[in-house]
Parts: sequence; C-alpha cells; structure tokens
Amino acid sequence: MPACPASPRVALVTGASSGIGAAICRQLAEEGHQVIAADVNLPGAQAVALSLGGNVQAVMLDVTDPDAVAACIQQIIQHHGRLDMAVNNAGIGGASLETGEYPLDEWHRVLAVNLHGVFYCMKYQLNAMQAQGSGAIVNMASILGSNGWVGSAAYVAAKHALVGMTKSAALEYASQGIRINAVGPGFIETPLLSSIKPDEYAALVGLHPAGRLGKPEEVAALTCFLLSEQASFINGSYHLVDGGFSAR
Repeated sequence: MPACPASPRVALVTGASSGIGAAICRQLAEEGHQVIAADVNLPGAQAVALSLGGNVQAVMLDVTDPDAVAACIQQIIQHHGRLDMAVNNAGIGGASLETGEYPLDEWHRVLAVNLHGVFYCMKYQLNAMQAQGSGAIVNMASILGSNGWVGSAAYVAAKHALVGMTKSAALEYASQGIRINAVGPGFIETPLLSSIKPDEYAALVGLHPAGRLGKPEEVAALTCFLLSEQASFINGSYHLVDGGFSAR
C-alpha cells in the first residue's frame, strides 16, 4: 500500500488507545504527521503517544459527548491552526442477544458510540475542514456495515448507518475539497478478541477465506492510503479489508 505524502499534516484519530487506532497513529507518526490520539481511556492513549514520540499527543475524548467533541476540535485548531485528516475509529461491540431480547439501554449505548459519536466527530471536523477548504476523513465501519450477524442488531444497525452517513457527507463536501470514505475490517487481531475461547477463535478464522484473522497494521495501511493525496479521486466509498469474508 502506498504511503501517505511526505509533507506533515495534522491528524485526529479516535479510539486510539489500542488495536486499529493505535496502528493508525503509528503509521501516521512514522510518516511525520502531527497526530492527536484521542480516547476515553486516557492512560491507554498516553501510552501510545509515549511509545511513538513527540509527533503524537494524547487527549481524553468521550465521543458520545458532543460538547467534548466540539471542544477537542477547537483546541486542535487553536494549537495547530488546522485539521487535515481524521479517523473516526472509536467503537464498542455491545451485547450478543437476539433482536427481540435486546435491552433498550444496550441498544442506545452501542448507537451512542458507534453512530452518534461518529456523527458528532464528523460535524465538527467538517466545519474545521470547510473553513480551510480541504481535508480527508475515514470512518471505521466493519464487514457488518454490509453483512448481518446474529445477536448484534445494534452494532450491525450502527455500522450500516455509518456507511450511509459517509456516502451522504461525501456528496455534500466533495466540491469543497473534502473527501470522506469508510473502511470495513473483517475480524482483526485486537485486544477485543483476547477473551474468546479457542474454539470460538477457530470459528472466526474459518469465516475468512484467507485462513487467518487480519492485523491492525493491514487496516492502518488502507486507512492511511485513503487519507493520502494518492487517493485524491476516491470519495464516498466503503472499502473492505476482510480476507475475503464478504466475497463468500
């Protein structure tokens, strides 16, 4: 995958304390960009920033709080003068229950992070990018942005909606020099899978024709390409990185 351009830019990555978010921060930092690693888990984000050096700043951000999101973007503009790239990666899995049994509070909790949080981030990111006349956003969806999954009504609904929101916003802002795309990872080797049983892990592997799960760095490579000027004609798209899962 081609790298992002050499010229340093300012990037915000949410859900940056581990897994895919941390891998994206690492690649952007290695390419010389200024990275704001945001997460509700501030110690985790600080550990990522410390491991990557001076180009990365950790901030605490609860994406379900629109006022906090607005303040975060404002602080980035005040400190750096601009926001060139954003990756809306913060997300949670939620309970595994059939739709008729799904608790209302859990439904709202999952949508608050996985859908409303992305909307809040996009809203204020787009305002900042519109003022400067340029920018690129990647929203982290999932293979479940185009597939169903038993027991995950809230997560699947949020990720499908995220893909649609991405496409609508891309149409609205394309003429203003702003590109917005979505990435749909398959099952990736992250801390979220650390607690599953060996037979469950093997079953997940079996769903991927590649015969393995993905790596965070593979998702980061695609994400950074979409943020780069090398992807300047890619807009409003949903890109899978799933080892063939969705081709079945």
